[in-house]
Amino acid sequence: MTEVTTTNAGARDVLLEAKDVTAGYTPGVNILTNCSLTLNRGEIVGIIGPNGAGKSTLLKALFGLLSVQSGSITHRGESIVGMHSHELVERGIGYVPQRDNVFPSLTVLENLEMGIYLKPKEFHERADFVQTMFPRLAERRNQRAGSLSGGERQMLAMGRALMMNPEVVLLDEPSAGLSPVLQDQVFVRTREINKAGVSVVMVEQNARRCLQICDRGYVLDQGTNAYTDTGEKLLHDPKVIELYLGTLAS
Repeated sequence: MTEVTTTNAGARDVLLEAKDVTAGYTPGVNILTNCSLTLNRGEIVGIIGPNGAGKSTLLKALFGLLSVQSGSITHRGESIVGMHSHELVERGIGYVPQRDNVFPSLTVLENLEMGIYLKPKEFHERADFVQTMFPRLAERRNQRAGSLSGGERQMLAMGRALMMNPEVVLLDEPSAGLSPVLQDQVFVRTREINKAGVSVVMVEQNARRCLQICDRGYVLDQGTNAYTDTGEKLLHDPKVIELYLGTLAS
């Protein structure tokens, strides 16, 4: 697919921008080809598409977890290509991977502490904020993360990413493997995080639910942009429905 429709973001404050990014895990084998994305301050941006489309790869490229062969990635107008993940965390960019996103042998509070190891003096203030955002974590604060339910682990992973008070959070498949009820809780919490002042980029297989809450969405196909528009317009676009939504989610 090559058809792309665009929206006019006007003079909004651009936080994160990828332009014509080509990247992959093996030299000479690219998963992304000329892929672009813009996140404005205050937005939730959703990334959807079929399996193998490069959605998680794009998120990893944004967070410096793989080499960018060409194109640019900027944060507040400054290039972040080649920066290490801890440098991006210091800049205010958080990342929640889909798998292995908690330290199972540590307690909930110890996991949160790991999330703010760069600013230990702010632990109590930020831990109070996170436990207010996720009351279940307060109830489980002394429990080992490995004994938490799937939904609770996801809350903990999101909470740990919030410990550094980021302005951007990258969420990779936050509802994966959860029951419909717990999936809905993840989307509700994502909206609450956004309302608290955090801009969000979310990769999701639950495409319909993602488009319902995001300001703008990107549909990736074979590592490149197929469609981009507001979440509402993509949700009701006949071509997107026919090609993607029918098989991606309920």
